[in-house]
Amino acid sequence: MPSAVEPWRKNLRGTHDAALQGPRPAWWWTGLSPQDCPGRQPDGTLTALPQPRLDTCTRESVLAAFDNGWTLTELLFASLQGEEAFYRPPYHHLRHPMVFYYCHPATLYINKLRVAGLIDNPINPYFERIFETGVDEMRWDDMSKNEMEWPDFAEAHTYRARVYTTVRHLIETHPDLADGHPPITMDHPLWALFMGFEHERIHLETSSVLIRELPAELLRRPAEWPAVHASANTAAHFPPRAGQDYPVARQVSVPASRVCLGKPRDWPSFGWDNEYGRREVDVQAFQADSHLVCNGAFLEFIQSGGYLEQGWWTEAGWEWRGFRNSKWPCFWVPDGPAGLHRYRLRTLFETIEMPWSWPAEVNAHEAAAYCAWRSARDGIPCRLPTEAEHNALRDASWADTDPPSRVDGARLGREQGWNSQLAHGSPWPVDAGQPTAAGIHDVFGNVWQWHGDDFNPLPGARVHPYYDDFSTPCYDGQHSMILGGSWISCGDEASVWARFHFRPHFYQHAGFRVVQAAHDGGVVKLGGEGSASQVYEDARMVDDYMLLHHGEPQSQMPWPGGPQCATAFPQRCADWLIDGARKFGSGTARALDVGCAVGGASFELARGFDEVLGVDLSRAFIDAANVLRKDGSRDYFRRDEGNLGTTVTARIDPSIERQRVSFRQADACSLPAELVDLDAVLMANLLCRLPSPRSLLGRLGGPRGLVKVGGLVALFSPYSWLEQFTPQEAWIGGFEKDGQPLRSADALKAFLRDEGFVLRREEEVPLVIREHARKYQFIVTHGMLWQRER
Repeated sequence: MPSAVEPWRKNLRGTHDAALQGPRPAWWWTGLSPQDCPGRQPDGTLTALPQPRLDTCTRESVLAAFDNGWTLTELLFASLQGEEAFYRPPYHHLRHPMVFYYCHPATLYINKLRVAGLIDNPINPYFERIFETGVDEMRWDDMSKNEMEWPDFAEAHTYRARVYTTVRHLIETHPDLADGHPPITMDHPLWALFMGFEHERIHLETSSVLIRELPAELLRRPAEWPAVHASANTAAHFPPRAGQDYPVARQVSVPASRVCLGKPRDWPSFGWDNEYGRREVDVQAFQADSHLVCNGAFLEFIQSGGYLEQGWWTEAGWEWRGFRNSKWPCFWVPDGPAGLHRYRLRTLFETIEMPWSWPAEVNAHEAAAYCAWRSARDGIPCRLPTEAEHNALRDASWADTDPPSRVDGARLGREQGWNSQLAHGSPWPVDAGQPTAAGIHDVFGNVWQWHGDDFNPLPGARVHPYYDDFSTPCYDGQHSMILGGSWISCGDEASVWARFHFRPHFYQHAGFRVVQAAHDGGVVKLGGEGSASQVYEDARMVDDYMLLHHGEPQSQMPWPGGPQCATAFPQRCADWLIDGARKFGSGTARALDVGCAVGGASFELARGFDEVLGVDLSRAFIDAANVLRKDGSRDYFRRDEGNLGTTVTARIDPSIERQRVSFRQADACSLPAELVDLDAVLMANLLCRLPSPRSLLGRLGGPRGLVKVGGLVALFSPYSWLEQFTPQEAWIGGFEKDGQPLRSADALKAFLRDEGFVLRREEEVPLVIREHARKYQFIVTHGMLWQRER
């Protein structure tokens, strides 16, 4: 059987398979059982509690919030039947298996409480490394290998129990949670505790999506989980009848208005960094659908051939559709021949008759294609709303009251008409909730809503030192904004301030609303020319880097009076590392080139290492490097003056074994988990172009570090810190601290020594970058070679 050789199956040890079948006994709960947990309803189900108010919260209310979130997580995971459900990767291979998400929220509690100084020591350093960072895949075809051997389930369960005890003890004993305490602000160490609460609630939702993507035979609905909405039991007609089986949206006129975006810094609840700041926007008048697009309305798009007509899709959307061979939304299950267009719906745990009145849950590519199709069908420009327009749809009083912050999920559904915080265990019909005064349903709750904006920072926003890579890496023009929360959104996610995002090919409990307007709604896009995310995707930049990495020295610096010693910089960096491996006996099996660009150093490293992987965030760079690997050559344009220049062919030295080198698009701030125990890592001119340099530096050592004990790290940087690339709060150095200058080299030395590295070599390493025949950049990088001792 092909499945027998799938690498992930080595995790199926069989030891705990029987224990993980059926309803969970008492041993399963590392905290409180659902029967004893705050949030329990009269029918025995568990719903989510509101966010604690940080100005008036009591120790008891904080404990209740912690226990509620912790037990909801374990209740969700109680649905997983057998070891396979914990270790099987998702069908798309773009995320970790569920065992990762079982431990990930617990790990963050420990790591962030340590950062804040609330606890001194790790519980399990190995776990707190491997379960620390999730996956934010670059594209739908950037598939993780899922070859990692994960810990045994019993170890994972024991770890959660120890974390629960640690966090509960902190809450029970911290003096600043005593009666009458002053407001807990983002400058207080306890902010890290509430960060842990909200992070767990985020993963309650994201884990539920991954569970929804597992085979249904690996799942069993826990009795204490809220039931699907009663409308799921309504018989589904086929074909569905508009106006009977699903409502027909009407257009609501939304007048011009001025909206203010951003959560006040003194609002008494936890908030993520991207919520703060302030932006005032004049919103032009527009028309909005009264309802979210429902399954019945989306079926019309499918039946009209919407998935077969390239004209409705963006270029990236059509590539995704073709790669996945998608013909209907992910959670729709065909119920007969494809041309019949009969479907059932996969909910969290079951497959049910299609509820045509529920919102269509799609990704951003599908939502945009539907809008393009409807524009043509209706003869009126249709599109996704913007964040500013979403705010214009809200009732004015919501910002003052923030209803989800006051009541639990059950009351929220009954009293406010919002399907949020687990008021139900599924979506409900798009016209079931309480509309706004203007007649707009589900501005909040039911499902998240895709918007036209790229995820973006509000003016004045600052990263938080406890989690400096939470939002910043996603301000890249590659993440689409989602707003409004879903039926399972809890805590801050369910608040009116929440601003979240996903890559447009990713599935969440998310749908969309259509607006009609001839204007763009003040849409915010970050991926334009000159933006940090696009700088290294530009064709001219690829040409410039081809010259830097593969040009002849006489082309890189043809002038006799120029710095001839500064050419061939990537090759010199690689040679530095190869020489160090020989001198210090680090091993020559595997090397990693982080920020490899178009591969000059990666190919050079193949002279000294058996296997070399080059990774870079830029798709254009990786594509160019792969051409060189495949063909051994690639043309590029060398500029001389203006538009004048010469086409030059770069050639890889035939003595280099190109098959030793591979390239992969990856984020240096979130490198794939399987990259561990390497002999050597090269980081050349990378650090000061990262949104979170410490995220990469923190991966070098420790359990499952990038570098094995005895391995080498070659680091070259000019320390050219720019807020275009790195928020100032995330700079390693280049600023004053406590009245004294903090230089990047000194900060790096202190950090790496603490991580168990010893400095083996240090020197100034020049490079020259040709812009055209008469203009050059001369840079002096600081080179350091480090060896891991422990």
